[in-house]
Amino acid sequence: MASHRRPKQPNRARVTVLTSVAAAAVALTAQSASAAPTKPSKDEVKSQVDALYEEAEQATEKFNGAKERQDKLEKEIGQLQDQVARGQGELNDLRSTLGSMASAQYRSGGIDPSLALLLSEDPDSYLDKASSLEHLSTKQVEGVQRIQDKQRTLAQQRQEAAGKLADLDATRKELGEKKKVSTEKLAAAQALLNTLTAQERAAIKDEDTRASRADNQRVDLGNVKASGRAGAALEAAKTKLGFTYQSGGTGPTVYDCSGLTQWAYKQAGVNISRVTFTQVNDGTRIGRSQLQPGDLVFFYDDLHHVGLYAGNNMTLHASNPRSGIKYESMDNMPFQFGVRVG
Repeated sequence: MASHRRPKQPNRARVTVLTSVAAAAVALTAQSASAAPTKPSKDEVKSQVDALYEEAEQATEKFNGAKERQDKLEKEIGQLQDQVARGQGELNDLRSTLGSMASAQYRSGGIDPSLALLLSEDPDSYLDKASSLEHLSTKQVEGVQRIQDKQRTLAQQRQEAAGKLADLDATRKELGEKKKVSTEKLAAAQALLNTLTAQERAAIKDEDTRASRADNQRVDLGNVKASGRAGAALEAAKTKLGFTYQSGGTGPTVYDCSGLTQWAYKQAGVNISRVTFTQVNDGTRIGRSQLQPGDLVFFYDDLHHVGLYAGNNMTLHASNPRSGIKYESMDNMPFQFGVRVG
C-alpha cells in the first residue's frame, strides 16, 4: 500500500545555500559569456617581462652566493681531509716509534708489562691510569703524550670536516633551488615575449635602442673624467657595452650585474667579491652626492643589483637578458648607496 506521508520539506538554511549557489552559477555563466579573454598589450607584456627579469636576478645573486660558498667549502674540506690524512700518518709513525722502544726494552728485560697497553688503538684509556706512568721513562711518557695530542687534533679535524660536509649538502640544495627559480622566471619571461607578434617585439627592441642612444648621449654630456682604479674599472666596463646579460656570467662575453663589476675591477688590478651582497662590503659606503665615475652603485632594498657610476646620474650595468650591458639613468631603479673601492 502506498505511503501517504508528506515529503520532507527542505529547511530554510538549505534553501538559502541552494539559492546562493544557483545565483552564483548564473552570474558566472553570464560573465564568462560576456567577457572575452583580452590579450595583454605590448607595454603590459614589457612591464611583466621586466618584473620577471628582476625576480630572476634576485634568485641569480642568491645562486651566485651559494655557488661561492660551495666552492669555499669544497676547498676547506679538501684541506681538512689532507690534514687528517697527514695526521693519521704521523700518528702511525708515533705509535711505531713507541712500539720499537717498547720492543727494545722488552728484549733487554727492562720493560714493565703495562707498557703493552700503549700499543693499543686507544692510549687515552692507558693514560687514565696515571700510576702506570711511574713505570715509564721520560722519553716514553713524552711519546705517549704526543700520541694523545695527535689523536685529539685528528678528532677535532674530523669533527670540523663533518660539519663542513653537512654545510656543503645544505648549500648544494640551496644552489639547486635558486637555479630552478631563476630558470623558471626567465622561461616565463620568454613565454610572455612569445605571445607578441614579430612587429611588437621589433617595436620593443626599437624603443630600447632609442632609449640606449639617449642614455649614451647623457653620459657624454656629463663630461666627467674618471681617474684612479675606479676610473680604470669603468673604462674596462665600457668595452663591454652591448654585450649579453646572462645569469651567472662572469665574462669574457656574457655577464650578470655583479659578474661585470667584479670583472671590471679585476682589469684595474683590484679583486672584489663575486656577489652584490658581499660587494657592498668591499669598500666605503657613500651617498649619491659623493659619487665619482667607477664607484659601485647598488639598487633595490635587498641590494640584488649593482652597476658602475658613469657620471651625470647614469650607471653602466648589465641590465637584463633583453637589454644587455648598457648605460641607464639611475632614476629608473631605487638607488640605495654607492661603494668606493679602496
